[in-house]
Amino acid sequence: MPATPATAPASTAVDRLHFPPGFLWGAATAAYQIEGAVGEDGRTPSIWDTFSRTPGKVANGDTGDTACDHYHRYRTDVTLMSHLGLQAYRFSLSWPRIQPGGRGPANAAGLDFYSRLVDELLDAGVQPVATLYHWDLPQALEDEGGWTVRETAERFGDYAALAADALGDRVALWTTLNEPWCSAFLGYGSGVHAPGRTDPGLALRAAHHLNLGHGRATAALRASLPAHAQIAVSLNLHHVRPLTPEPADL
Repeated sequence: MPATPATAPASTAVDRLHFPPGFLWGAATAAYQIEGAVGEDGRTPSIWDTFSRTPGKVANGDTGDTACDHYHRYRTDVTLMSHLGLQAYRFSLSWPRIQPGGRGPANAAGLDFYSRLVDELLDAGVQPVATLYHWDLPQALEDEGGWTVRETAERFGDYAALAADALGDRVALWTTLNEPWCSAFLGYGSGVHAPGRTDPGLALRAAHHLNLGHGRATAALRASLPAHAQIAVSLNLHHVRPLTPEPADL
């Protein structure tokens, strides 16, 4: 290798991107994808239970009946998270497990599962991040119109209050909805997600009521959570690039 010229700069280091202080490295899941135990301890069917049992909707006819069996294996799963060095774990609460039928009082057994999970995470030094809704609408609410009707947004606010009252003393990070675009336009427009409806007009209604539900849930969370708690919504984000540098494209 040739010698470095005397006129070369003393340092060739390049600028690097850094994550901000306090950034949490973690993992995320959805209740129906991992919990299993779909008929245990008072849980009622969700739209994904119904959708996955509809012939031709899911490859191989697979369901979430057992999935990763996280409902029974959560302690082992948290140990794995700790061994991986995860700082946070974002999990979703199953609405039909906490509030069977989507209205009325909380199901104590359902809330107890999430309370035990949160305690296990905290004991392992993993910060819990709770998502209220990752697509598993109670089938009973879908039978009454689902996200295409305003009533579902109101019920979502009630459900958020139940969750916050039970877990808000230990969970400081909350997400209301996971990717509501998918719930609205894949669930009610193209029909490739539960509940599998294919009506563009209903998809727009669902989008409106999901936004309203986010607002109702946020208000309920703020009314119950301590001041330092943080509330968010998880959106489908896209980096849009112009086709050319021309002003019209820009």
